[in-house]
Order: sequence, then structure tokens, then C-alpha cells
Amino acid sequence: MTLIFDGINFKDGVDISKKEFYHKLKNSIHHPGSASPSPGDFINTFHQGDNIFVFTVSSALSSSYNNAVLAKNLYAKQFTEKAIHVFDSLNASIGQGLAIIKLRELIENNHKYDQIISSLEEYIKEIKTFFILENMGNLINSGRLNKIVGKIVSALNIKLIMGKTLDGKIELFEKVRGSKKAFQRLCKIIEKNSNKLEEKILGIAHYNCLEKAQSFKQEVEKLYNFKDIIITQMGPTIATYADEGALLISF
Repeated sequence: MTLIFDGINFKDGVDISKKEFYHKLKNSIHHPGSASPSPGDFINTFHQGDNIFVFTVSSALSSSYNNAVLAKNLYAKQFTEKAIHVFDSLNASIGQGLAIIKLRELIENNHKYDQIISSLEEYIKEIKTFFILENMGNLINSGRLNKIVGKIVSALNIKLIMGKTLDGKIELFEKVRGSKKAFQRLCKIIEKNSNKLEEKILGIAHYNCLEKAQSFKQEVEKLYNFKDIIITQMGPTIATYADEGALLISF
């Protein structure tokens, strides 16, 4: 993904680190924008492999998926011997990461190419994602949230618990008064939205709030028996619309 700061473009994870991004986000004159990889960007990457799997941000949130499919179709006309499949992750951040972890597992277990595709398509449909925004500043500045609504929500200390729909869109799941209640509610949401947790991985992504993420992990471990729990820092593209203190979970 491309991040645009005051007219200068940076490739997320390529020529700007998370630390550099967070610093620029606080000191930028204008709120940064983001842009999807072009079909040309994808084609340049296709040269690097033979059996290729592409995982994009949800098609409901970004044009990345459509650009990847276009690139695949153009590329396939010239390089017919290469196998390329584009997955719409219906997700972002750690939710997208869970699908890639599943891919590695399937490859290590010697699944065939077609089996990998069908297994992952089903796996992606089952991934649940929820997140809490501690502050509304970035959403307001990016134009994704009405300024008046944002100020009212902030003044009343209302925390918005957002969730991913089946088709990869983001919707308001619940409104909770105060950070502590939002934290507790997020724990309960896991129980209502999953089963066989001992077979699943919980991913926790945070925006510069590692202690909060670790506390959430500890609370979850008291209640549920996940196969594994992963904590990671939220990437720049997602953090552009979240804000410091944001917590996102996928399972």
C-alpha cells in the first residue's frame, strides 16, 4: 500500500517503518492518505515466484483486490505456466495475517495447490474481526467519521466496538461507555462468535499500546483456551484510520 504524507509517497513496510510512520503521523501538516498497489505493482512481484498466492485487504475497503485480479489476468496471457490465485481476505491487519499463517500450515502439510485454495477460501469466511478505537481523531481527520458525531462520542467517553461483516465491510457492533467496559465486552464477544477455540489462533493488533494488548491476552487466557495467541503492532495503513490506543482482534 502507498501512504501519502504532505505530497510524498511511501510504500508501507518497504521504505517507511512503523516507528517512522507513527512519528510522521503526529507531525504531518495534513492527514495522510493511502492508495492501493497498482496492477503494475502486482505484476512486478509476480516475476518472483511460480506458484503464487495473493492476499489483499478486503475488497469492500480497498481496490487492491480488483487491481490484483486485473494484474493476474494480464500476466496470465504472457506467462501461462505460472499458477496465480488472488484471495480477497475480507479483512485487514492481523485478520489478513491469520490467512497467511494458515497458508503456511497447508503448504507444510503438503496440500496440493487446488486443496490449498479451497481450504483457504473457507477459512477466510470464518475469520472474525473486531476492534476498539480509543480516540476518534484519525477517523475524523480522514473524513471517515462526521466531526460532530465524533466530538459527541469523545465527550461522552463512548467507545465504539466495530466489527467485520461477512462480506468484509466494517460496521458498528456496539457502543460502550468507558474503556474498561469496552475491554470486558470484547472478551465476551469472543465467546459469542466462535467455537472450538482450542483449534484456533487469536491475533491481537495494537496501535502503540503493547501493555494494553498484553493485558487483553492475559484476560483471554483466563477465559479461553486458544491454540495460540499472537500480538503484533498495527500496520501504518490501518493506523491511518485508527488512532493511538486502538486494539484489533481476529480469530
